[in-house]
Amino acid sequence: EKKLRKAINDEKALQHQLKQLTRKERTHRLCTRGGMLESFLQEPERLTDDDVMLLLKLIFHRQDTQELLKKLLEREKPETP
Repeated sequence: EKKLRKAINDEKALQHQLKQLTRKERTHRLCTRGGMLESFLQEPERLTDDDVMLLLKLIFHRQDTQELLKKLLEREKPETP
């Protein structure tokens, strides 16, 4: 029974660790991509969130943008270790 309890606790700890890593990866991705976006904006501190959303909607509703996005998503995904 002790071994079972230890195994269950170990599994819970590993699941928690995985969630933490996933959260850190997501945070890193969001910060990196947000920085990429800001590098294309003139005076980003003067734009509101609504301004940026308007720009993104206009850009991503363009046919050429949609076609490129589709091609990028159709690429073979790299395997994760």
